[in-house]
Amino acid sequence: MDDLVSHPRTGRVFAGERRVRLADVTPAGRLRLDGAARILQDLSADDTADAALPDAEAWVVRKTVIVVESFPAYLESMALVTWCSGTGSHWAERRISIQGEEGGVIEAATTWVQVNPATGRPVRIAAGFDKIYGEAAGGRRVTARLDHPEAAPADASGFRWPLRVADFDVLHHVNNAAYWQIVEEALALVRGLRAPLRAEVQHRTAIERGSDVQVATATLAEGGLGLWVVADGRLAATAQVFPG
Repeated sequence: MDDLVSHPRTGRVFAGERRVRLADVTPAGRLRLDGAARILQDLSADDTADAALPDAEAWVVRKTVIVVESFPAYLESMALVTWCSGTGSHWAERRISIQGEEGGVIEAATTWVQVNPATGRPVRIAAGFDKIYGEAAGGRRVTARLDHPEAAPADASGFRWPLRVADFDVLHHVNNAAYWQIVEEALALVRGLRAPLRAEVQHRTAIERGSDVQVATATLAEGGLGLWVVADGRLAATAQVFPG
């Protein structure tokens, strides 16, 4: 996801609209990253439902990149556009573009892995997917490989993250958007890291109910911030945020 691909010239593109609501914003009135992640998730679900994609619910997020040029603000109306920007054997990449009427601009990409609903194990992309989304992807191949460091540096600081019932979704584990709340919590302590910025969350293992969740944070090169989310001693997710 080093380069976010441009809007395709041909193929399926799905559009929507959304206004930034009260529950989506910080006290200062800007759209939070977890609010943006929910918008990405909902737009993706609306697209697959509209396309009547088989097993539309059997996809889980592997990684998400959010590039913020300028945060949309409270009550700002946003035009949303999404398309498939690449595929692999068991996964596909989705691009999302958010354009606010008052200047908010966010570009994002998510890698979704198709799974067996019964076992949660990855499966090959279902037959018929390429017929719907292949033209927009244009033959671009993507990987689901994770490349963040797995271990926090020795001088990392940290905090405990208490789980709430509201963090869990119908798959019975912490929803991907909830991880971005952890990122927001860490950003609140780093006053110099504001938009424009580029943030990425990579998911490794699901967090189940009752887990003890610890978050390590450390300063990265070029003014970046790194996060390691550990549940019951296992690395669940990592995040990195860099100035844009």
